[in-house]
Amino acid sequence: MKRVRWLVVLAIMAMIVVACGGGGGTAEKAKVNVFGAFSGTEAQAVQSVIDDKINNADKDYTATYEGSDSFEEQIKIRVDGGNPPDIALYPQPGSVIEMAKAGKAIALEDLGFDMSALEATFGKYLLSLGEYNGKHYGLPTNTNLKSLVWYPEPAFTDAGYTVPKTWDEMITLSNKMVADGNTPWCIGFGSDAATGWTGTDWIEDIMLRTAGPDLYDQWVTHKLPFESPEVKRAFELLGDVTFTPGYVLGGAEQIPAIDFRDAPDPMFNSPPSCFMHRQASFITQFFDAADGRTLVAGKDYNVFAFPDIDPGKKGALIAGELGAVFADRPEVREFLNDFISTDVQCAQGGTDAGRISPNVNVGPDCYKDSITGTAAGAIVAALKIDGARFDASDLMPSVVGSGSFWTGMIDYMQGGPSSLDKVLKDIDDSWPSS
Repeated sequence: MKRVRWLVVLAIMAMIVVACGGGGGTAEKAKVNVFGAFSGTEAQAVQSVIDDKINNADKDYTATYEGSDSFEEQIKIRVDGGNPPDIALYPQPGSVIEMAKAGKAIALEDLGFDMSALEATFGKYLLSLGEYNGKHYGLPTNTNLKSLVWYPEPAFTDAGYTVPKTWDEMITLSNKMVADGNTPWCIGFGSDAATGWTGTDWIEDIMLRTAGPDLYDQWVTHKLPFESPEVKRAFELLGDVTFTPGYVLGGAEQIPAIDFRDAPDPMFNSPPSCFMHRQASFITQFFDAADGRTLVAGKDYNVFAFPDIDPGKKGALIAGELGAVFADRPEVREFLNDFISTDVQCAQGGTDAGRISPNVNVGPDCYKDSITGTAAGAIVAALKIDGARFDASDLMPSVVGSGSFWTGMIDYMQGGPSSLDKVLKDIDDSWPSS
């Protein structure tokens, strides 16, 4: 009798175990955490795509994106403190290389990626940005075209202004605007802990159009120092815009205090408080009209390519993100494959985030408006002829690229033309010796 009772007890216990642990449908899914520099509308848009395409799909994991305006500081704290995210989306490829050198990041090859397949998807140039000692540590997840100047419509056309094709034409147009009683430019370098980066973009665009891609590459590695005549000239040309009286809303000294996300908004006042704003393709997500109306591409605003300066010197300035991986788990590898897929990347293009996919299989029809689709096509075309160059400051050692170069732009705006020699020397002096 006792034996029968024990058999009954064991049978009941077995059923309890099966009920509690045997059913896969109630098991908690694995989690993947992703950390990056973009926040606000862009972060919400990306998370919504992740939710739709991954978290609400039949996957064995869920993923959560966390953005920080102080990414550059916070990622160092987390990695150095032994608490890195599973994946970090770095705007600065130079920082990815630093993580690889420190042995913190995991190579894509070691995660099982087929590099020939990745090259077919992204091209060699973008993958090379995260290459160290023959292995690749950065997975392209986003790009944007930086060589753009935005203007308000129909006010721009109604005023009789025409799109300039050269730098000299742009300066002539700026002079005409001032003569008409208008302010040509809205410029803002403010970006919390990253204040100054938008100024470096101006220098980079000018360098491509004056020094050309080859010298640009030498500048990135400090073979061409900041105190060289070529780089100094780029700063001086920027100064021709920022220091000319009447050119910039608020004047040069106020540029570092104006947040880059707010800088274009005065274009949409009635009448416009400025008529031109140089910024990358992503900026449309921050366009905000004072009367609260929804701004429509091609109707309320338009764009022209940053103009040529010297004959024969051309290039497209691009930026974006490289995903660096700090955890080798099945769900992390699966997320990376899902996130870079044509389906997920196309879905991101259709949001308000202004994100452009580095995946060459993502066509122009994926994008919300024709302006973004055209920018995406321009990036692909530039990559095919080796005319695209990544943001130089993002490729430089972080102590320079997200340090002294940023602060140098602030010092230059606040110190004026006479401060330039010291600004350039200070940046050169900050370059690490090894």
